[in-house]
Amino acid sequence: MLKLLSPLISSNDSIHLKVLWIFLLCLSTGDDSQRESSPFLNTDHDEEHYYEGKNMALFEEEMDSNPMVSSLLNKLANYTNLTQGVREHEEAENADGVRRVTVMVPQMGTFIGVYLPCMQNILGVILFLRLTWIVGTAGILGSFAIVSMCCICTLLTAISMSAIATNGVVPAGGSYYMISRSLGPEFGGAVGLCFYLGTTFAGSMYILGTIEILLTYIVPTATVFKESEDAQMHNNMRVYGTCCLVLMALVVFVGVKYVNKLALVFLACVILSILATYAGVIKTAIEPPEFNVCLLGNRSLKNEKFETCAKTEVMKNNTVTTELWSFFCDSKYPNATCDEYFLLNNLTEIRAIPGLLSGVIRDNLWGDYGKAGKLIEKNNLASVPAQDTSNEVNKPYVFNDITTYFTLLVGIYFPSVTGIMAGSNRSGDLRDAQRSIPIGTIMAILTTSFICILQSFADCVHVCMFGYSVKKNPVIGALAWPSPWVIVIGSFFSCCGAGLQSLTGAPRLLQAIARDGIIPLLQVFGHGKSNGEPTWALLLTVGICEIGILIASLDAVAPILSMFFLMCYLFVNLACAVQTLLRTPNWRPRFKFYHWTLSFLGMSLCLSLMFISSWYYALVAILIAGCIYKYIEYRGAVKEWGDGIRGLSLNAARYALIRLEEVPLHTKNWRPQLLVLCKLDSDLTVKHPRLLSFTSQLKAGKGLTIICSVLEGTYMTQGNDAKTAAMAAERTKGFCHVVVASNLRDGFSLLIQAAGLGGMKHNAVLMAWPAGWKQVPDSSVRRNFIETVRETTAAHQALLVAKNIDHFPSNQERMKEGTIDVWWIVHDGGLLMLLPFLLSQHKVWKKCKMRIFTVAQMDDNSIQMKKDLQMFLYHLRLDAVVEVVELHDNDISAFTYEKTLLMEQRSQMLKQMQLSRTEREREVFSPIQGHRGPEPAPADWPTGVAQLIHDRNTASHYAMNDKAAGTTPDRVHMTWTKDKTLNERNRHREGMAVKDMFNMKPNQSNVRRMHTAVKLNEVVVKKSRNSQLVLLNMPGPPKNKKGDDNYMEFLEVLMEGLDRVLLVRGGGREVITIFS
Repeated sequence: MLKLLSPLISSNDSIHLKVLWIFLLCLSTGDDSQRESSPFLNTDHDEEHYYEGKNMALFEEEMDSNPMVSSLLNKLANYTNLTQGVREHEEAENADGVRRVTVMVPQMGTFIGVYLPCMQNILGVILFLRLTWIVGTAGILGSFAIVSMCCICTLLTAISMSAIATNGVVPAGGSYYMISRSLGPEFGGAVGLCFYLGTTFAGSMYILGTIEILLTYIVPTATVFKESEDAQMHNNMRVYGTCCLVLMALVVFVGVKYVNKLALVFLACVILSILATYAGVIKTAIEPPEFNVCLLGNRSLKNEKFETCAKTEVMKNNTVTTELWSFFCDSKYPNATCDEYFLLNNLTEIRAIPGLLSGVIRDNLWGDYGKAGKLIEKNNLASVPAQDTSNEVNKPYVFNDITTYFTLLVGIYFPSVTGIMAGSNRSGDLRDAQRSIPIGTIMAILTTSFICILQSFADCVHVCMFGYSVKKNPVIGALAWPSPWVIVIGSFFSCCGAGLQSLTGAPRLLQAIARDGIIPLLQVFGHGKSNGEPTWALLLTVGICEIGILIASLDAVAPILSMFFLMCYLFVNLACAVQTLLRTPNWRPRFKFYHWTLSFLGMSLCLSLMFISSWYYALVAILIAGCIYKYIEYRGAVKEWGDGIRGLSLNAARYALIRLEEVPLHTKNWRPQLLVLCKLDSDLTVKHPRLLSFTSQLKAGKGLTIICSVLEGTYMTQGNDAKTAAMAAERTKGFCHVVVASNLRDGFSLLIQAAGLGGMKHNAVLMAWPAGWKQVPDSSVRRNFIETVRETTAAHQALLVAKNIDHFPSNQERMKEGTIDVWWIVHDGGLLMLLPFLLSQHKVWKKCKMRIFTVAQMDDNSIQMKKDLQMFLYHLRLDAVVEVVELHDNDISAFTYEKTLLMEQRSQMLKQMQLSRTEREREVFSPIQGHRGPEPAPADWPTGVAQLIHDRNTASHYAMNDKAAGTTPDRVHMTWTKDKTLNERNRHREGMAVKDMFNMKPNQSNVRRMHTAVKLNEVVVKKSRNSQLVLLNMPGPPKNKKGDDNYMEFLEVLMEGLDRVLLVRGGGREVITIFS
């Protein structure tokens, strides 16, 4: 029926037919039918189910891991990068009870989303409360330099930030996201927390500015404490500041939407205040304002407590004293005793804002810095000095509030330009963040820089910080038109809005850092209310903000947040410079107007401003960031964000590897670069973890370590196991390398040849002694070990073999006493003496003494040997006790003869057992008469025969080595008939019956070797039985492979009776030198 309707539907666009088609389709599929979007074909019902993606059937098996391009583009088109809790989430439940989150698509453009927030944050408390004081103190040129330096710093940072922000999608997190993804989790976490602290202390500064405006200009009488003027101001600010902080925190806790709704109102107040200021500046050029400054001689007076700037005035034809008279005289009568300076100088009244055409710019070009308590004087006015100046403090003079100098003013002013991150912090709310952030931020900086530079020329009046000389009005309010209250109200709401914005942004920044999981200590602050509001982070922010409020001085808090913001800007510039210089393929920013030189200039300027503002605050900020960096590096979660620091490391590593290949390695630079051969158990963990401990104890030379192992099988079946093998059980710093091979021998041979890269290849191999090699029925363990020894020798690599490795100390143990004994039999390049020195540098072996034993023959002068060895160690700068052991040529004992005989008998028995297995293997390959294939195995054969076939097929490595050595292989590769197999087996049995194994005589060469091993073992056990570690020269395997059967036995006898032994075989080059 569906087939009949489909042509009709395709040819007709009727809505009713389409609905009918959907209805019939639902009926035909049923509830249990497969989804049509499934990438797999149902071969059982090809006729019933129509596969829509038949054109892409060739790729159907890859669609689970590799989506179609159409699906990928659809997901990218529907992507929305929402901020983490910035907007309220409206949660609802559908009919099924499933909770869903309804969000709105970000619609904020450049003007609303970036430009205005940056303007609101930059034009804040410092502009209204401190810029006029900075101009009056530093002069026009000094203030111009301060404003220019800070604005250039922020402009260069904005250029770098624009390049980073346009290099891909910037999710919620703003500047922290950009820094952490560009410089890595360590730098990102450190700078992110510094930026969080800066934002938090900015909240303190804005709240202090709010209270300063409230208590100084709006309600001066609303004081709680009645103490001296400074103490009263500080304590009142602490009380009111705490109350204001709690109130703002409650507003933020209730909902961010209220803060966002008030943001435009606060910004309107700021813009209105600035327009009123410029209107007043224009008006002063035409008609100067009525604000006057009263001067006694050339000293400024606080005129908020008196109205008339005169000593006397005429009232009703009578000359009476003014209110000012009572401040300097002991009574109000003309014959009173008055201050000497008051009597010698006259009172004059000048305009506070003389106007731009009055020459005030020329008078205020240069600065006038001074200590705290210095009188503010107009230098171009004459005055008569007084002899007695002891009582000046109690007079209504205007004094410097704090000690002023250029660098202090830089630190106080810089927070005025720290709002450039306001737009990037709203990256999740922007319609097009890559376009809005560069344009909005740079335009806001240019606009505010122009405003601040013009303001520095407009505010050219020398007055005090709090406006005491203009009836305690804000100095910038004296410029405003039509009333100073425009500036007072505007600056008050501006500080309130900026404080609310700081208390809103700082907790979310901390929440973003906590949710990244790079700092385990902060995980609790990643949680919040059900709608995403960071409740715990808000509580911590309020606590830190209270610290700044308790300081109770806006001028003391400003340099603190300057440090943290400057450090954040420094790393933004560093991130851009690193990414630009590395030229990584992913660095493709849409913003093209950047260069790495501008980033480095901005970075240098930020660092300079940090130390210019306050060198001790700068050191504290760097120390805090350094501690956070090391904490994240040590305890933080491992994150891979494709950061620039990793790219820088790759470039540095490539450069270093190329340099290492240019010239051969000198002996003085030699250090053990270990290839550690490990075996894994069934759980893919290291079978001997103490081998890794011993590796880390040998790393005093800071060399390379490659921990490797082999999995038997094929890579297609064992590839996942190789990737998940747990190789870092002992926190060994190095590299892990697990390969899959058909057998262990081939795998370890491949690792010895190919591990490492360029100059960072291993020069020594460390492995454990195969303790159970005698119990293994076949000879694979023995042959693996001997072939490893031969291959390391051929590759000119040193070999270290640890016996009883499980008895070696772990990294947590300490050897309180004992010795490390070195038995120097043959010269191996000095490795035998270098290893104890390296071990003694580790805390485990630090208290162990070094002893060196050497063996003297009959013809040697043992006394002279000891002197020469002591002198040699002196030149090597090694502290060790030297002892020469005389080994006389004794007759071979019966014990040695018998031990050799037992060894050869055992070897012969193993050969016979191997021969028996070979015969059974031949029977497997015997052909059936009239058939060219192998005969199937009988049902009563043991199950191990199939494994023998596998062993035969995977024994290529042994066969190639035997062929190269010219030896006759144990297995004869030919076709055997059943009769021939039985005859051959009977012949060998008859041969064994004739040759009595118990009447055989040992080989003389083997007897001499056994004699050496026994005698040397006796001496070593006698001298070094109680030592913590014994290092022995490892004899090489015989050149003739017929002697391989007895080589392991000789080594076993040599180490018998000793607990911890390290066999050392040099790599054929000198590794230690007496020269500097």
